[in-house]
Amino acid sequence: MAANLVGEKLAQATAILDELGVDLWMIVARESDVLGDPSLPLVVGTSVTWESFFFISRSGERLAIVGTGDVENIKQTGAWDEIIGYVQGPTTALLDALERFDPRQIALNYAPDNNMADGLTFGMYLKLREMLGKTRFWERIISGEPIASRVRGRKSDEEIRRIRASIATTNEIWEQLEEWIRPGASEREIAEFMHEQLNRRGLSSAWDWNYCPSVTAGPNSPIGHAGPADVTLERGQLLSLDFGVLQDEYCSDMQRTFYLLAEGETEAPAPVERGFRIISGIIRAAADALKPGVAGWEVDQVCREAFAREGITEWGFALGHQMGRSVHDGGTLLGPRWERYGRQPYGIVEENEVYTLEIGMTVPGYGWLSLEDDVVVTANGCEFLCEPQTKPILIG
Repeated sequence: MAANLVGEKLAQATAILDELGVDLWMIVARESDVLGDPSLPLVVGTSVTWESFFFISRSGERLAIVGTGDVENIKQTGAWDEIIGYVQGPTTALLDALERFDPRQIALNYAPDNNMADGLTFGMYLKLREMLGKTRFWERIISGEPIASRVRGRKSDEEIRRIRASIATTNEIWEQLEEWIRPGASEREIAEFMHEQLNRRGLSSAWDWNYCPSVTAGPNSPIGHAGPADVTLERGQLLSLDFGVLQDEYCSDMQRTFYLLAEGETEAPAPVERGFRIISGIIRAAADALKPGVAGWEVDQVCREAFAREGITEWGFALGHQMGRSVHDGGTLLGPRWERYGRQPYGIVEENEVYTLEIGMTVPGYGWLSLEDDVVVTANGCEFLCEPQTKPILIG
Protein backbone atom coordinates (compact mmCIF):
# COMPACT_ATOMS: atom_id res chain seq x y z
CA MET A 1 0.00 0.00 0.00
CA ALA A 2 1.26 3.48 -0.85
CA ALA A 3 2.73 5.34 2.13
CA ASN A 4 0.31 8.25 1.72
CA LEU A 5 -2.64 5.88 2.09
CA VAL A 6 -1.12 4.36 5.25
CA GLY A 7 -0.72 7.88 6.63
CA GLU A 8 -4.32 8.60 5.71
CA LYS A 9 -5.57 5.55 7.61
CA LEU A 10 -3.35 6.32 10.62
CA ALA A 11 -4.79 9.83 10.82
CA GLN A 12 -8.24 8.29 10.59
CA ALA A 13 -7.37 5.88 13.43
CA THR A 14 -6.33 8.77 15.67
CA ALA A 15 -9.62 10.55 15.01
CA ILE A 16 -11.56 7.36 15.77
CA LEU A 17 -9.70 6.88 19.07
CA ASP A 18 -10.69 10.41 20.05
CA GLU A 19 -14.27 9.82 18.93
CA LEU A 20 -14.52 6.68 21.07
CA GLY A 21 -12.55 8.08 24.01
CA VAL A 22 -9.89 5.34 23.85
CA ASP A 23 -6.30 6.30 24.72
CA LEU A 24 -4.28 3.67 22.87
CA TRP A 25 -4.68 1.14 20.08
CA MET A 26 -1.92 -1.48 20.17
CA ILE A 27 -1.57 -3.85 17.22
CA VAL A 28 0.48 -6.98 17.98
CA ALA A 29 1.91 -9.07 15.17
CA ARG A 30 4.55 -11.63 14.24
CA GLU A 31 5.38 -13.55 11.05
CA SER A 32 2.72 -11.46 9.36
CA ASP A 33 3.31 -12.98 5.92
CA VAL A 34 2.00 -16.23 7.40
CA LEU A 35 -0.64 -15.13 9.90
CA GLY A 36 -0.95 -11.38 10.11
CA ASP A 37 -3.37 -9.06 11.82
CA PRO A 38 -5.86 -7.81 9.18
CA SER A 39 -5.30 -4.22 10.38
CA LEU A 40 -1.56 -4.41 9.71
CA PRO A 41 -1.64 -3.66 5.95
CA LEU A 42 -3.98 -0.72 6.54
CA VAL A 43 -1.98 1.21 9.14
CA VAL A 44 1.55 -0.25 9.02
CA GLY A 45 2.12 -0.76 5.32
CA THR A 46 4.62 -3.63 5.44
CA SER A 47 5.03 -7.09 6.93
CA VAL A 48 7.06 -8.04 10.01
CA THR A 49 8.91 -11.18 11.09
CA TRP A 50 9.60 -10.82 14.79
CA GLU A 51 7.12 -10.02 17.54
CA SER A 52 6.06 -6.43 16.91
CA PHE A 53 3.98 -3.81 18.72
CA PHE A 54 2.46 -0.79 17.02
CA PHE A 55 1.12 2.01 19.23
CA ILE A 56 -1.38 4.53 17.88
CA SER A 57 -2.39 7.03 20.53
CA ARG A 58 -5.37 9.31 20.89
CA SER A 59 -2.99 12.27 20.85
CA GLY A 60 -1.60 11.23 17.46
CA GLU A 61 1.71 9.66 18.50
CA ARG A 62 2.85 6.59 16.55
CA LEU A 63 5.43 4.23 17.99
CA ALA A 64 6.64 0.91 16.59
CA ILE A 65 8.59 -1.70 18.59
CA VAL A 66 10.03 -4.28 16.19
CA GLY A 67 12.95 -6.64 15.83
CA THR A 68 16.09 -5.02 14.46
CA GLY A 69 15.67 -6.94 11.22
CA ASP A 70 12.33 -5.21 10.61
CA VAL A 71 13.36 -1.66 11.51
CA GLU A 72 14.37 -0.56 8.01
CA ASN A 73 11.13 -1.74 6.41
CA ILE A 74 9.11 0.20 8.96
CA LYS A 75 11.26 3.30 8.35
CA GLN A 76 10.62 3.09 4.62
CA THR A 77 6.88 3.43 5.13
CA GLY A 78 7.49 6.97 6.40
CA ALA A 79 4.43 6.61 8.61
CA TRP A 80 5.91 6.05 12.09
CA ASP A 81 7.18 8.83 14.36
CA GLU A 82 9.42 6.58 16.43
CA ILE A 83 10.79 3.10 15.80
CA ILE A 84 12.49 1.07 18.51
CA GLY A 85 14.43 -2.02 17.50
CA TYR A 86 15.21 -4.87 19.88
CA VAL A 87 17.56 -7.86 19.77
CA GLN A 88 17.03 -10.18 22.74
CA GLY A 89 13.36 -9.49 23.44
CA PRO A 90 10.69 -6.77 23.37
CA THR A 91 9.41 -6.83 26.97
CA THR A 92 11.55 -3.98 28.34
CA ALA A 93 10.76 -1.68 25.43
CA LEU A 94 7.07 -2.59 25.66
CA LEU A 95 6.84 -1.80 29.38
CA ASP A 96 8.79 1.45 28.97
CA ALA A 97 6.42 2.56 26.20
CA LEU A 98 3.33 1.78 28.26
CA GLU A 99 4.76 3.67 31.23
CA ARG A 100 5.29 6.67 28.97
CA PHE A 101 1.79 6.59 27.47
CA ASP A 102 0.13 5.43 30.72
CA PRO A 103 -3.15 4.77 28.87
CA ARG A 104 -6.45 4.28 30.67
CA GLN A 105 -7.42 1.73 28.00
CA ILE A 106 -5.28 -0.44 25.72
CA ALA A 107 -7.29 -1.66 22.75
CA LEU A 108 -6.19 -5.03 21.33
CA ASN A 109 -7.53 -6.65 18.21
CA TYR A 110 -9.75 -9.46 19.43
CA ALA A 111 -13.42 -9.88 18.53
CA PRO A 112 -15.82 -12.83 18.84
CA ASP A 113 -17.83 -12.06 15.69
CA ASN A 114 -15.69 -9.94 13.35
CA ASN A 115 -12.76 -11.88 11.89
CA MET A 116 -11.30 -8.73 10.35
CA ALA A 117 -10.83 -7.29 13.85
CA ASP A 118 -9.63 -10.53 15.46
CA GLY A 119 -5.94 -10.40 14.61
CA LEU A 120 -4.46 -11.18 18.04
CA THR A 121 -3.63 -14.88 18.13
CA PHE A 122 -4.26 -16.83 21.32
CA GLY A 123 -0.56 -17.60 21.60
CA MET A 124 0.32 -13.89 21.53
CA TYR A 125 -2.44 -13.20 24.04
CA LEU A 126 -0.77 -15.65 26.42
CA LYS A 127 2.64 -14.03 25.84
CA LEU A 128 1.19 -10.59 26.52
CA ARG A 129 -0.30 -11.88 29.74
CA GLU A 130 3.16 -13.06 30.77
CA MET A 131 4.65 -9.65 29.92
CA LEU A 132 1.92 -7.49 31.45
CA GLY A 133 0.07 -9.73 33.89
CA LYS A 134 1.81 -8.33 36.98
CA THR A 135 1.46 -4.70 35.90
CA ARG A 136 -1.48 -2.31 36.17
CA PHE A 137 -1.72 -2.33 32.38
CA TRP A 138 -3.20 -5.82 32.07
CA GLU A 139 -6.41 -4.64 33.73
CA ARG A 140 -6.74 -1.90 31.12
CA ILE A 141 -7.00 -4.24 28.12
CA ILE A 142 -10.17 -3.82 26.03
CA SER A 143 -11.29 -5.07 22.63
CA GLY A 144 -10.08 -2.99 19.69
CA GLU A 145 -12.96 -4.21 17.51
CA PRO A 146 -14.77 -0.82 17.38
CA ILE A 147 -11.54 0.85 16.23
CA ALA A 148 -10.40 -1.79 13.75
CA SER A 149 -13.89 -2.02 12.21
CA ARG A 150 -14.19 1.73 11.71
CA VAL A 151 -10.68 2.15 10.30
CA ARG A 152 -11.36 -0.64 7.82
CA GLY A 153 -14.96 0.32 7.06
CA ARG A 154 -14.70 4.08 6.56
CA LYS A 155 -13.22 4.24 3.09
CA SER A 156 -11.10 7.23 2.10
CA ASP A 157 -11.43 8.91 -1.30
CA GLU A 158 -8.37 7.01 -2.50
CA GLU A 159 -9.76 3.69 -1.32
CA ILE A 160 -13.06 4.32 -3.10
CA ARG A 161 -11.17 5.32 -6.26
CA ARG A 162 -9.33 1.99 -6.20
CA ILE A 163 -12.54 0.05 -5.63
CA ARG A 164 -14.15 1.85 -8.59
CA ALA A 165 -11.17 0.92 -10.75
CA SER A 166 -11.42 -2.72 -9.70
CA ILE A 167 -15.12 -2.73 -10.57
CA ALA A 168 -14.43 -1.12 -13.96
CA THR A 169 -11.97 -3.91 -14.77
CA THR A 170 -14.53 -6.50 -13.69
CA ASN A 171 -17.07 -4.98 -16.07
CA GLU A 172 -14.54 -5.24 -18.91
CA ILE A 173 -14.16 -8.95 -18.17
CA TRP A 174 -17.95 -9.41 -18.08
CA GLU A 175 -18.10 -7.89 -21.56
CA GLN A 176 -15.37 -10.23 -22.79
CA LEU A 177 -17.28 -13.20 -21.38
CA GLU A 178 -20.49 -12.09 -23.08
CA GLU A 179 -18.72 -12.12 -26.44
CA TRP A 180 -17.10 -15.51 -25.81
CA ILE A 181 -19.80 -17.57 -24.10
CA ARG A 182 -21.43 -20.32 -26.16
CA PRO A 183 -23.67 -23.36 -25.71
CA GLY A 184 -21.76 -26.49 -24.79
CA ALA A 185 -19.10 -24.68 -22.75
CA SER A 186 -18.40 -26.40 -19.45
CA GLU A 187 -18.18 -24.64 -16.11
CA ARG A 188 -14.45 -25.43 -16.06
CA GLU A 189 -13.97 -23.81 -19.47
CA ILE A 190 -15.89 -20.73 -18.36
CA ALA A 191 -13.73 -20.42 -15.23
CA GLU A 192 -10.57 -20.91 -17.30
CA PHE A 193 -11.68 -18.09 -19.61
CA MET A 194 -12.13 -15.75 -16.62
CA HIS A 195 -8.76 -16.77 -15.21
CA GLU A 196 -7.14 -16.08 -18.57
CA GLN A 197 -8.59 -12.55 -18.46
CA LEU A 198 -7.06 -12.04 -15.03
CA ASN A 199 -3.69 -13.40 -16.14
CA ARG A 200 -3.61 -11.11 -19.18
CA ARG A 201 -4.04 -8.13 -16.87
CA GLY A 202 -1.61 -9.40 -14.23
CA LEU A 203 -4.37 -9.49 -11.61
CA SER A 204 -5.49 -11.88 -8.88
CA SER A 205 -8.95 -13.11 -8.05
CA ALA A 206 -10.76 -11.41 -5.18
CA TRP A 207 -11.02 -14.70 -3.30
CA ASP A 208 -9.82 -18.31 -3.66
CA TRP A 209 -8.71 -18.87 -7.26
CA ASN A 210 -10.30 -22.32 -7.23
CA TYR A 211 -13.83 -20.93 -6.98
CA CYS A 212 -13.47 -17.37 -8.20
CA PRO A 213 -15.47 -17.38 -10.33
CA SER A 214 -18.14 -19.60 -8.86
CA VAL A 215 -19.99 -20.86 -11.93
CA THR A 216 -23.56 -22.19 -11.87
CA ALA A 217 -24.68 -23.49 -15.27
CA GLY A 218 -28.26 -24.66 -15.67
CA PRO A 219 -30.54 -26.46 -13.21
CA ASN A 220 -28.18 -29.35 -12.37
CA SER A 221 -25.22 -27.38 -11.02
CA PRO A 222 -24.45 -27.07 -7.29
CA ILE A 223 -25.11 -23.60 -5.85
CA GLY A 224 -22.73 -21.69 -3.61
CA HIS A 225 -18.99 -21.26 -3.13
CA ALA A 226 -18.14 -24.34 -5.14
CA GLY A 227 -15.45 -24.85 -7.73
CA PRO A 228 -16.54 -25.29 -11.36
CA ALA A 229 -17.42 -28.80 -12.51
CA ASP A 230 -17.81 -30.55 -15.85
CA VAL A 231 -21.44 -29.45 -16.15
CA THR A 232 -22.05 -27.99 -19.61
CA LEU A 233 -24.20 -25.01 -20.47
CA GLU A 234 -27.11 -25.67 -22.80
CA ARG A 235 -29.62 -23.53 -24.64
CA GLY A 236 -32.67 -22.59 -22.61
CA GLN A 237 -30.63 -22.39 -19.39
CA LEU A 238 -29.37 -19.75 -16.99
CA LEU A 239 -25.69 -19.15 -16.31
CA SER A 240 -24.79 -17.36 -13.09
CA LEU A 241 -21.31 -16.27 -12.04
CA ASP A 242 -19.95 -14.84 -8.79
CA PHE A 243 -16.67 -13.10 -9.61
CA GLY A 244 -14.33 -10.38 -8.39
CA VAL A 245 -10.84 -9.07 -9.03
CA LEU A 246 -8.10 -7.87 -6.70
CA GLN A 247 -6.50 -4.81 -8.28
CA ASP A 248 -4.17 -2.32 -6.59
CA GLU A 249 -4.91 -4.06 -3.27
CA TYR A 250 -8.70 -3.49 -3.46
CA CYS A 251 -11.52 -5.79 -4.52
CA SER A 252 -14.68 -6.03 -6.52
CA ASP A 253 -17.42 -8.60 -5.90
CA MET A 254 -20.19 -8.96 -8.48
CA GLN A 255 -22.68 -11.52 -9.72
CA ARG A 256 -24.17 -11.55 -13.20
CA THR A 257 -26.67 -13.91 -14.80
CA PHE A 258 -26.92 -14.82 -18.50
CA TYR A 259 -29.67 -16.63 -20.38
CA LEU A 260 -28.88 -18.75 -23.44
CA LEU A 261 -31.80 -18.44 -25.84
CA ALA A 262 -33.40 -21.70 -26.91
CA GLU A 263 -34.04 -22.36 -30.60
CA GLY A 264 -36.67 -19.92 -31.83
CA GLU A 265 -36.52 -17.65 -28.77
CA THR A 266 -35.86 -13.93 -29.10
CA GLU A 267 -36.31 -13.11 -25.42
CA ALA A 268 -36.14 -14.86 -22.09
CA PRO A 269 -39.19 -16.89 -21.05
CA ALA A 270 -41.70 -15.49 -18.56
CA PRO A 271 -40.37 -17.38 -15.47
CA VAL A 272 -36.88 -15.98 -16.07
CA GLU A 273 -38.19 -12.46 -16.63
CA ARG A 274 -40.25 -12.72 -13.43
CA GLY A 275 -37.20 -13.86 -11.50
CA PHE A 276 -35.23 -10.85 -12.68
CA ARG A 277 -38.04 -8.48 -11.73
CA ILE A 278 -38.09 -9.96 -8.23
CA ILE A 279 -34.32 -10.09 -7.62
CA SER A 280 -33.40 -6.75 -9.19
CA GLY A 281 -36.38 -5.17 -7.42
CA ILE A 282 -35.14 -6.44 -4.05
CA ILE A 283 -31.67 -5.03 -4.70
CA ARG A 284 -33.17 -1.66 -5.62
CA ALA A 285 -35.37 -1.69 -2.50
CA ALA A 286 -32.38 -2.62 -0.32
CA ALA A 287 -30.36 0.22 -1.85
CA ASP A 288 -33.18 2.62 -1.04
CA ALA A 289 -33.10 1.42 2.60
CA LEU A 290 -29.32 1.60 2.96
CA LYS A 291 -28.22 4.86 4.57
CA PRO A 292 -26.24 6.08 7.56
CA GLY A 293 -27.82 5.34 10.92
CA VAL A 294 -29.77 2.18 10.07
CA ALA A 295 -28.86 -1.21 11.53
CA GLY A 296 -27.58 -3.88 9.17
CA TRP A 297 -30.45 -6.25 9.95
CA GLU A 298 -33.00 -3.58 9.02
CA VAL A 299 -31.69 -3.45 5.45
CA ASP A 300 -31.65 -7.24 5.24
CA GLN A 301 -35.26 -7.36 6.45
CA VAL A 302 -36.31 -5.73 3.17
CA CYS A 303 -35.14 -8.92 1.44
CA ARG A 304 -36.91 -11.23 3.92
CA GLU A 305 -40.21 -9.44 3.52
CA ALA A 306 -40.00 -9.41 -0.29
CA PHE A 307 -39.33 -13.16 -0.44
CA ALA A 308 -42.30 -13.78 1.85
CA ARG A 309 -44.59 -11.66 -0.33
CA GLU A 310 -43.52 -13.54 -3.44
CA GLY A 311 -43.92 -16.93 -1.78
CA ILE A 312 -40.27 -17.80 -2.46
CA THR A 313 -38.05 -19.89 -0.17
CA GLU A 314 -36.26 -17.54 2.24
CA TRP A 315 -32.79 -16.39 1.22
CA GLY A 316 -30.34 -18.46 3.27
CA PHE A 317 -27.56 -15.88 3.47
CA ALA A 318 -26.96 -12.27 4.40
CA LEU A 319 -28.10 -9.67 1.89
CA GLY A 320 -24.76 -7.88 1.85
CA HIS A 321 -21.31 -7.49 3.39
CA GLN A 322 -18.65 -4.82 3.49
CA MET A 323 -15.94 -4.90 0.82
CA GLY A 324 -12.57 -3.21 0.40
CA ARG A 325 -9.09 -4.61 0.85
CA SER A 326 -10.82 -7.91 1.48
CA VAL A 327 -13.87 -9.16 -0.35
CA HIS A 328 -15.49 -9.80 3.06
CA ASP A 329 -14.30 -6.74 4.95
CA GLY A 330 -15.88 -7.39 8.34
CA GLY A 331 -17.79 -4.81 10.39
CA THR A 332 -21.52 -4.25 10.03
CA LEU A 333 -23.29 -6.97 8.06
CA LEU A 334 -26.52 -6.52 6.11
CA GLY A 335 -27.78 -9.81 7.46
CA PRO A 336 -30.49 -11.44 9.57
CA ARG A 337 -30.27 -11.72 13.34
CA TRP A 338 -29.13 -15.33 13.24
CA GLU A 339 -26.69 -17.01 15.61
CA ARG A 340 -24.15 -17.60 12.86
CA TYR A 341 -23.71 -13.86 12.28
CA GLY A 342 -23.27 -12.88 15.95
CA ARG A 343 -23.47 -9.14 16.61
CA GLN A 344 -22.57 -8.01 13.09
CA PRO A 345 -26.16 -7.44 11.86
CA TYR A 346 -26.69 -5.08 14.81
CA GLY A 347 -23.95 -2.74 13.59
CA ILE A 348 -24.93 0.72 12.38
CA VAL A 349 -24.30 1.70 8.76
CA GLU A 350 -21.90 4.65 8.29
CA GLU A 351 -21.09 7.01 5.44
CA ASN A 352 -18.26 5.87 3.09
CA GLU A 353 -18.68 2.19 3.87
CA VAL A 354 -18.77 -0.02 0.77
CA TYR A 355 -21.24 -2.92 0.67
CA THR A 356 -22.32 -5.64 -1.69
CA LEU A 357 -26.03 -6.23 -2.28
CA GLU A 358 -26.55 -9.83 -3.37
CA ILE A 359 -29.56 -12.06 -3.71
CA GLY A 360 -30.62 -15.08 -5.73
CA MET A 361 -33.35 -17.61 -6.41
CA THR A 362 -33.94 -20.83 -8.30
CA VAL A 363 -36.01 -20.60 -11.48
CA PRO A 364 -37.34 -24.17 -11.81
CA GLY A 365 -36.23 -25.82 -15.02
CA TYR A 366 -33.83 -23.02 -15.94
CA GLY A 367 -31.28 -22.81 -13.12
CA TRP A 368 -29.94 -20.32 -10.61
CA LEU A 369 -30.54 -16.58 -10.99
CA SER A 370 -28.37 -14.29 -8.85
CA LEU A 371 -27.32 -10.65 -8.92
CA GLU A 372 -24.75 -8.78 -6.85
CA ASP A 373 -23.85 -5.11 -7.02
CA ASP A 374 -21.39 -2.93 -5.10
CA VAL A 375 -22.50 0.33 -3.47
CA VAL A 376 -20.94 3.08 -1.35
CA VAL A 377 -22.91 4.70 1.47
CA THR A 378 -23.36 8.45 1.01
CA ALA A 379 -24.56 11.13 3.44
CA ASN A 380 -28.21 10.47 2.60
CA GLY A 381 -28.32 7.02 1.02
CA CYS A 382 -26.05 4.99 -1.23
CA GLU A 383 -24.57 5.09 -4.73
CA PHE A 384 -24.16 2.14 -7.07
CA LEU A 385 -20.50 1.73 -8.05
CA CYS A 386 -21.53 -0.32 -11.08
CA GLU A 387 -24.56 -0.28 -13.36
CA PRO A 388 -26.96 -2.75 -11.72
CA GLN A 389 -28.22 -5.62 -13.85
CA THR A 390 -32.00 -5.59 -14.19
CA LYS A 391 -32.52 -7.93 -17.16
CA PRO A 392 -30.92 -11.19 -18.30
CA ILE A 393 -27.90 -10.91 -20.56
CA LEU A 394 -29.18 -12.76 -23.61
CA ILE A 395 -26.82 -15.06 -25.48
CA GLY A 396 -28.15 -16.06 -28.88
